[in-house]
Amino acid sequence: QVHLVESGGGLVQPGGSLKLSCAASGIISSRAVWAWYRQAPGNQRELVASIDNIGLTKYLDSVKYRFAVSRGNAKNTVYLEMNSLKPEDTAVYYCNVGGLGFDYWGPGTQVTVSS
Repeated sequence: QVHLVESGGGLVQPGGSLKLSCAASGIISSRAVWAWYRQAPGNQRELVASIDNIGLTKYLDSVKYRFAVSRGNAKNTVYLEMNSLKPEDTAVYYCNVGGLGFDYWGPGTQVTVSS
Protein backbone atom coordinates (compact mmCIF):
# COMPACT_ATOMS: atom_id res chain seq x y z
CA GLN A 1 0.00 0.00 0.00
CA VAL A 2 1.28 3.46 -0.90
CA HIS A 3 0.58 6.54 1.20
CA LEU A 4 1.46 10.10 0.27
CA VAL A 5 1.68 12.94 2.75
CA GLU A 6 2.11 16.59 1.83
CA SER A 7 3.54 19.26 4.11
CA GLY A 8 4.69 22.85 3.95
CA GLY A 9 1.46 24.64 3.20
CA GLY A 10 0.31 27.71 5.07
CA LEU A 11 -0.49 31.40 4.89
CA VAL A 12 1.90 33.66 3.00
CA GLN A 13 1.76 37.25 1.78
CA PRO A 14 1.70 38.04 -1.93
CA GLY A 15 5.21 37.89 -3.33
CA GLY A 16 6.28 35.39 -0.71
CA SER A 17 7.54 31.85 -1.02
CA LEU A 18 6.65 28.39 0.21
CA LYS A 19 8.15 24.97 -0.34
CA LEU A 20 5.83 21.98 -0.34
CA SER A 21 7.09 18.49 0.36
CA CYS A 22 5.58 15.13 -0.47
CA ALA A 23 6.76 11.93 1.12
CA ALA A 24 5.54 8.54 0.00
CA SER A 25 5.67 5.26 1.82
CA GLY A 26 5.49 1.91 0.08
CA ILE A 27 6.93 0.59 -3.14
CA ILE A 28 6.67 2.86 -6.16
CA SER A 29 7.87 2.10 -9.65
CA SER A 30 11.01 3.94 -10.69
CA ARG A 31 9.15 4.86 -13.87
CA ALA A 32 6.43 6.73 -11.99
CA VAL A 33 5.56 10.32 -12.81
CA TRP A 34 5.24 12.60 -9.82
CA ALA A 35 2.99 15.63 -9.95
CA TRP A 36 1.47 18.45 -8.00
CA TYR A 37 -2.15 19.44 -8.56
CA ARG A 38 -4.21 22.15 -6.97
CA GLN A 39 -7.86 22.88 -6.50
CA ALA A 40 -9.34 26.21 -5.52
CA PRO A 41 -12.94 26.53 -4.24
CA GLY A 42 -15.37 26.28 -7.12
CA ASN A 43 -12.67 25.25 -9.58
CA GLN A 44 -11.63 21.96 -11.07
CA ARG A 45 -8.43 20.31 -9.95
CA GLU A 46 -5.58 21.34 -12.24
CA LEU A 47 -2.11 20.05 -12.90
CA VAL A 48 0.49 22.48 -11.61
CA ALA A 49 3.75 20.66 -12.27
CA SER A 50 5.10 17.21 -13.00
CA ILE A 51 8.44 15.43 -13.13
CA ASP A 52 9.14 12.09 -14.72
CA ASN A 53 11.76 9.41 -14.07
CA ILE A 54 14.40 11.16 -16.17
CA GLY A 55 13.77 14.55 -14.64
CA LEU A 56 11.69 16.05 -17.41
CA THR A 57 9.42 18.72 -15.95
CA LYS A 58 6.22 20.36 -17.12
CA TYR A 59 4.38 23.35 -15.67
CA LEU A 60 1.05 25.07 -15.81
CA ASP A 61 1.59 28.24 -17.84
CA SER A 62 0.55 30.52 -14.99
CA VAL A 63 3.26 29.14 -12.67
CA LYS A 64 6.15 28.87 -15.12
CA TYR A 65 9.31 30.62 -13.92
CA ARG A 66 7.78 30.97 -10.42
CA PHE A 67 7.40 27.33 -9.34
CA ALA A 68 9.93 24.52 -9.49
CA VAL A 69 9.29 20.80 -9.01
CA SER A 70 12.12 18.53 -7.97
CA ARG A 71 12.84 15.06 -6.66
CA GLY A 72 14.47 14.69 -3.30
CA ASN A 73 17.63 12.78 -2.49
CA ALA A 74 15.54 10.60 -0.22
CA LYS A 75 13.67 7.96 -2.09
CA ASN A 76 10.04 8.72 -2.85
CA THR A 77 10.09 12.42 -2.07
CA VAL A 78 9.16 15.33 -4.26
CA TYR A 79 9.09 19.06 -3.68
CA LEU A 80 7.34 22.08 -5.10
CA GLU A 81 9.14 25.35 -4.53
CA MET A 82 6.79 28.27 -5.03
CA ASN A 83 8.05 31.83 -5.41
CA SER A 84 6.43 35.17 -6.16
CA LEU A 85 3.15 33.79 -4.90
CA LYS A 86 -0.07 35.47 -5.96
CA PRO A 87 -3.53 35.42 -4.40
CA GLU A 88 -4.72 33.32 -7.33
CA ASP A 89 -2.31 30.57 -6.24
CA THR A 90 -4.53 30.00 -3.22
CA ALA A 91 -5.73 26.41 -3.29
CA VAL A 92 -5.38 22.99 -1.77
CA TYR A 93 -2.27 21.42 -3.26
CA TYR A 94 -2.17 17.67 -3.84
CA CYS A 95 0.75 15.37 -4.46
CA ASN A 96 0.20 12.61 -7.01
CA VAL A 97 2.27 9.69 -8.23
CA GLY A 98 1.16 7.54 -11.10
CA GLY A 99 2.10 5.15 -13.82
CA LEU A 100 0.96 2.06 -15.59
CA GLY A 101 -1.79 0.63 -13.45
CA PHE A 102 -1.45 2.85 -10.42
CA ASP A 103 -2.38 6.33 -9.29
CA TYR A 104 -1.98 7.61 -5.73
CA TRP A 105 -2.95 10.88 -4.08
CA GLY A 106 -2.11 12.64 -0.89
CA PRO A 107 -4.77 14.30 1.28
CA GLY A 108 -3.64 17.78 0.26
CA THR A 109 -2.19 20.83 1.98
CA GLN A 110 -3.75 24.30 2.04
CA VAL A 111 -1.84 27.22 0.55
CA THR A 112 -3.33 30.65 1.17
CA VAL A 113 -1.81 33.77 -0.36
CA SER A 114 -3.22 36.86 1.26
CA SER A 115 -2.16 40.11 2.84
